[in-house]
Amino acid sequence: MRLYWEVLRRGFRRYSTYRAATLAGLFTNTVFGFLKAYILLAVYEQRDVVGGFDATDAVTFSFVTQGFFVMLGAGHLELADRIQSGDVVTDLYRPVDLQAWWLAQDLGRIAFQVALRGCVPFLVGSLVFDLDITSDPALIAAFALSALLGIVVSFGHRFLVTLTTFWLLDYRGTSQVATVVTMFFSGMILPIGFFPDWLEALARALPYAAMLQLPVEVLLGKHTGSDLLALLGVQVLWAVLLLAGGRVLLSAASRKLVIQGG
Repeated sequence: MRLYWEVLRRGFRRYSTYRAATLAGLFTNTVFGFLKAYILLAVYEQRDVVGGFDATDAVTFSFVTQGFFVMLGAGHLELADRIQSGDVVTDLYRPVDLQAWWLAQDLGRIAFQVALRGCVPFLVGSLVFDLDITSDPALIAAFALSALLGIVVSFGHRFLVTLTTFWLLDYRGTSQVATVVTMFFSGMILPIGFFPDWLEALARALPYAAMLQLPVEVLLGKHTGSDLLALLGVQVLWAVLLLAGGRVLLSAASRKLVIQGG
């Protein structure tokens, strides 16, 4: 565990050096938070409630998702470049678990992003709009747990997308498709409660809602009691399935790599 903690810590330090990129991304996330908020408010000029969200919920959702999505990421991991270049051979020789290594590094990146690109857009939005900011410790704890599970689900998905590079030799196509699908079905572009009933049901049946939509719904107090436990159970299930799928695919990819180099 000490090794992976050090990987996490160094991942944090690594991303903290990209100050200009962080500030540019912070500005972009904040601007898009306002754009999304005003677009959704235009909808509420005609209706009071849409998909279980009122206007305050929708605006809060806009700024939380802008801060949260950058922590989740989409598409692929940097591991894809190492697979494409062949440098992954040295990674596989190391006496460490490759999946756990990259999870720890990703958590280090996220820990840094939380402090700036995660919180600042929400804080700036709260200066202009009346956001739904809870002070309930239990609700905050539930959101923190749900957010962590969402991060693990996102990593599991991106790890699978990354491993396709072993077969396709170029990750850009699958990464771009994965990014678009993730943004749409996670609720990043539009809360999935705004979807038609059949499309919302499909979105909730896929792992993407567990990455973003469900944690924000927890923060907004849309799930309590047994309903909240069921929601967390769904996130745990997707995290386990995707991580297990990653291990199976990594095993197959390692055998393929040996054959290619043999």
